[in-house]
Amino acid sequence: MNHFLFAAAVTFAGCSIGVPILFGMARMLGLYAIIQERQCNVYVLFGKVLATIDEPGLHILPFTLGPAAFIVNWLGKCHVLDMRLDQEYLRSQAVNSEEGAPMGIGIWHEMFISDPVAYLFKNSDPRGSLSANVSNSTVRCLSNMPLATMMVNRHAMSDNVRNEVSPKSHEWGYKLGSIYIRKVHFRDVGMIRQIESKVVNRLRQVTSAIKQDGANQVSIITSTAERQAAVEFAKAAAIRPQIVGEALQRISEDNDVAEAMFEILETQKVIGSGARLTVLPRGGELLAQLIAGQTETPGLGRPPGLPAK
Repeated sequence: MNHFLFAAAVTFAGCSIGVPILFGMARMLGLYAIIQERQCNVYVLFGKVLATIDEPGLHILPFTLGPAAFIVNWLGKCHVLDMRLDQEYLRSQAVNSEEGAPMGIGIWHEMFISDPVAYLFKNSDPRGSLSANVSNSTVRCLSNMPLATMMVNRHAMSDNVRNEVSPKSHEWGYKLGSIYIRKVHFRDVGMIRQIESKVVNRLRQVTSAIKQDGANQVSIITSTAERQAAVEFAKAAAIRPQIVGEALQRISEDNDVAEAMFEILETQKVIGSGARLTVLPRGGELLAQLIAGQTETPGLGRPPGLPAK
């Protein structure tokens, strides 16, 4: 059991410590190299490029570099380049429109390494040079364009900038990918305030016009309805005497019905007038004299011959 534990401990130490150290020494001696996805190794010895390896996987360097593989890591240099697609956004590049308006253009572009050797030795700062080239091409290609075209036609502007930049950037080993103009804006604060004021005033005018048009439509509808109602009322007022006359003519044909109707109408008038009524039975003369005597007329006093209360 002790031998088993000792062997397990030695195996674990050898696998966790010894194997990485052994592989690290093998890489330092130039026996092999592992290339990752979208990665490139450029081996340089005494100012001369020995090999460029961009194929992912395990590579035995003596088969690729020959005997120089054992000294390239000591006397030379291995440049490890990232070949993945990169992006950058340049904000507010100053241009002027055809009308003289100061505009700012935000341009987004992609780039990647197309030639590792040219990228390393033809330009000390390919990324900065590409950004400067894109900026200069933007100003050169897009200046003095009509403002309406500059605000709307962004795809054609992007193509113009890309066609201007690509040939030069490829010479430095840094190739331009997609390019797109994302933002076009005014740089003068005073002009922005004037445009905002004009837009607000225009919106107010449009709102007022809409409200006025609605009021006019309502007025037209109301006046039309009132005119039609007035016409109908006038027609009704014109035919009312005829209808009433015909009804009275039919009623007058029967005397009993006519008397009853006129009596009812008279009663309704009296009741609707709000006057005070004194109802007396027939033949009650004494009762009428007493009621008349108790009722004092203002300003005239009691009737003569009646005692005071």
